[in-house]
Amino acid sequence: MGSHGKQQQQITHKVDGEGDPIIAILRAQAQPLAVAVAEETPIPISAHPPPLMFAFNERIRPLLDAVDKLRHLKVAEEGIQLPTIVVVGDQSSGKSSVLESLAGISLPRGQGICTRVPLIMRMQDHQNPEPELHLEYQGKTGSLVTVQTDETEIAEAIVSATDEIAGCEKGISDSPLTLVVKKRGVPDLTMVDLPGITRVPVHDQPQDIYEQISGIIMKYISPEESIILNVLSATVDFPTCESIRMSQRVDKTGERTLAVVTKADKAPEGLLEKVTADDVNIGLGYVCVRNRIGSETYEQARVKEATLFRNHPLLSKMDESIVGVPVLAQKLVQIQASIITKRLPEIVHKINEKLNSSVSELSKMPQNVSSVAEAMTVFMRIIGSSKDSLRKILLRGEFDEYLEDKRMHGTARLVEMLNQFADELQKSADNESTENFLVDEIRVLDEAKRIELPNFLPRHAFLVILQKKVEEISKRPVNFMAKLWSYIEFVVTTVFMNHCENFPQLQSAMRRATQNLAEKMKEKSFERVKEIVEMEKLADYTCSPDYMSDWGKLMAQQNLFTQALNDPYRSTRITIEGFGQVEVEHLRSHSNVREQAFDMKMRITAYWKVVVKRLVDSMALHLLLHVRNLVDRDMEVEIVNELMGSQVGGAGAIQRMLEESPSAVKKRERLNKSIKLLKESKEVVAQIMDRIAIDD
Repeated sequence: MGSHGKQQQQITHKVDGEGDPIIAILRAQAQPLAVAVAEETPIPISAHPPPLMFAFNERIRPLLDAVDKLRHLKVAEEGIQLPTIVVVGDQSSGKSSVLESLAGISLPRGQGICTRVPLIMRMQDHQNPEPELHLEYQGKTGSLVTVQTDETEIAEAIVSATDEIAGCEKGISDSPLTLVVKKRGVPDLTMVDLPGITRVPVHDQPQDIYEQISGIIMKYISPEESIILNVLSATVDFPTCESIRMSQRVDKTGERTLAVVTKADKAPEGLLEKVTADDVNIGLGYVCVRNRIGSETYEQARVKEATLFRNHPLLSKMDESIVGVPVLAQKLVQIQASIITKRLPEIVHKINEKLNSSVSELSKMPQNVSSVAEAMTVFMRIIGSSKDSLRKILLRGEFDEYLEDKRMHGTARLVEMLNQFADELQKSADNESTENFLVDEIRVLDEAKRIELPNFLPRHAFLVILQKKVEEISKRPVNFMAKLWSYIEFVVTTVFMNHCENFPQLQSAMRRATQNLAEKMKEKSFERVKEIVEMEKLADYTCSPDYMSDWGKLMAQQNLFTQALNDPYRSTRITIEGFGQVEVEHLRSHSNVREQAFDMKMRITAYWKVVVKRLVDSMALHLLLHVRNLVDRDMEVEIVNELMGSQVGGAGAIQRMLEESPSAVKKRERLNKSIKLLKESKEVVAQIMDRIAIDD
């Protein structure tokens, strides 16, 4: 196999997709293309192609047209890259001359950068002896502008269109300009010509001209679908060319880079060695050309080129498979055929995948309301779904909607807060000084003396101590209830904000309603908690058997207490269950009331457990009731009153509030545009598939 055959192997690969009818068609189409490539039939560009190549072009033309249509639809904006031959080269490398030789037309010439926008050249062999040329580009209003022209005025037309796209100064733009050339004898090719690379700004060019050009070039050559046609001047050292450095950054092995060496007649010495050594990894090989000079016609230029490479003492040593514009045209057509055939099934797959994704994303967006009735329907749907979420989070303990956000695991967080509150209340009774054991009880008993038998425990004294303890913790339940409602407000607000995230005006009203209702519920709870606290001060009562059980266990330590006080030789620091180590030395002088004080302490301790449990239980039940009422009834009433009150305009206000946010509008527009584009792209591909199937 020759060098070209080996190169061709690098870009012709088996395509995945067993079982896909479209891919099967493409595989069938690839077979005759591969045969034509293997035969390497020359493509004369100065005369009408022979029948075999005409048949080849007839097969590749529909594929190329399909890709051109996809490019025209800007399918790349959807992240779908198209097979593209991208022409790059340093300034004055002869890039424009190469394109002129292929297309048989004159392009703009002059000092500085002539190509200031990406120029998409669509060349097509044309049966009519009269060429047809026109330009296409996006005008300032966003509409497509088409300019008919001819061979004599094409250069001026390109300059005029470029000025409209990139401005009349020396700046550049990445908005493309398409040149369609239908002319007898030209190869069927679509190529993208990019601005020539320059490092030093001249003639009022922008100071960052190199960065701008580099950005455009890298955008076009980075995709793996791009074939890089690197135009090099024979007069320079290839490794120093900036275009080589750029292409090596994205194609290190050179497997998708083809080099065109211009000005072979200007520097023939050592040229054969340069292209043979291939120090810069040009995987698709080199083609050396001589471009048109002066007033030569393109036919004369081809004759002189053939004479040069046939007769020159140095250039004639080059193999004929790597010299001449006809060979370049042949290689480009063959490479183009292979890359399109290889990539089209993948493009089909990506279009379908992207289309399905966009349709799915659009279907998940909320309904775009256009009437009061639709607005009310959407509004009630938001209320209903929000209530369902709140029931799950705050009542049933389900958190599948917020798996990773533990703050939204409502019932678990409420239980944690209640347990913490109970611990704090209980600890408040345990933090008494161990050095002043029974002091308060003795003082109260002394002040509660009456003319009565000494072994009776005055109930009034018990209530005094109880009321003091309740008063000490009276602010804690209120503060705790405020904490609970702040958390509930956070959960409710989060749920409603999520369910109407696309309606910022509605979100604002929902937030106000949530805050208002939370404040009302908080005030009700405060009143209820204060009432519960006052009830605990009022009387000492419980039907719980735990009180007597706990009191009995505590009183069982009274003998130890009495012995420590009566025996002067025993330590006065003793351990009492529930209190730890306490000092009792100061109690020896209170023999008349210390047993009563001990009993009082144990009664208060046993009863305090009942008080704490009753407080926590009452608050928990109160909370459950009011959360249920909030979710099932109060929240909806508050929101409806907020939104439909006379001050905001009733149902019409809801419709206004349900107008989509600017970001949602843009998203909907983007998705609709994407779906339209992808459907058109799918239709383009379907048509070419039908045509291929008919031809086969």
